[in-house]
Amino acid sequence: MKLPMTEKRNSKSKNIDQLDTLEIVKLINSEDMLVAPAVGRESKKIAAAVDMIVERFKRNGRLFYVGAGTSGRLGVLDASECPPTFGVSPLLVQGIIAGGKRALVRAVEGAEDKIKDGIEQIKKRKITAKDVVVGIAACGLTPFVRAALKEAKKRKAGTIFITCAGAIKDIPAEIVINPVVGPEIITGSTRMKAGTATKLVLNLLTTTAMIKMGKVYGNLMVDLKATNNKLRNRSVRIVSEMTGLSKNDSTKLLKKADMKVKTAIVMYFRKVNSADAVEILNECGQSLRKAIDK
Repeated sequence: MKLPMTEKRNSKSKNIDQLDTLEIVKLINSEDMLVAPAVGRESKKIAAAVDMIVERFKRNGRLFYVGAGTSGRLGVLDASECPPTFGVSPLLVQGIIAGGKRALVRAVEGAEDKIKDGIEQIKKRKITAKDVVVGIAACGLTPFVRAALKEAKKRKAGTIFITCAGAIKDIPAEIVINPVVGPEIITGSTRMKAGTATKLVLNLLTTTAMIKMGKVYGNLMVDLKATNNKLRNRSVRIVSEMTGLSKNDSTKLLKKADMKVKTAIVMYFRKVNSADAVEILNECGQSLRKAIDK
């Protein structure tokens, strides 16, 4: 069988163990510079994937990432960051990793090879045609991921596959996102360039989808959940910047709005109370721009 790109040897690093520290750092960095352009070449496929996700979100569907090892951890990471950043339910974007929670911090030997487990994870979450399942496998071959995708496809869910393997056949997905970053500096170590490319793609999928869902106004995260001091301070700054109110007055307004940034901003611009602001936002499909321009 032809080796996937991620398993080939990198001719530039064959003697890396003989280089001095600075030379090693520069060599790794030079290879990292190949990642963003590779992701950029997949822009049309990424955009198509986002449109699929948004369409399902609007039907009250969910987004699932399925992966093993580094790929699985990256999926869980991206999913976990959506609720505080965009104020969504933790159920909207979910990460599934081969081997379960234990695999987040320690390798679970053989978990990625368990086809039955991949199928069971899809069944367990009762995935339907309203959902999207994104399989993540740098090498393109992970049995756990492929099995999960096949089961999702059987259930008519939207299916997307992210890999860095180059030419891989018979991928069970409607959209294949394949940023080819070349062989790794350390042969097969896909936590490096392939992992970085995967993180960039996942950022693009969820961030762009949330923008399309009205979770951002301009470049401000107006649907964030103020769960810590940093986010509470950011909430105050956003309200202050958009309304021109002082920090103190913005804080008072936010408290009346139950610390919800969009609600506070609608209250200010539409001169209404919190309940009416929430109703206006619901009428506008949670789009702050529509709510204050109405």
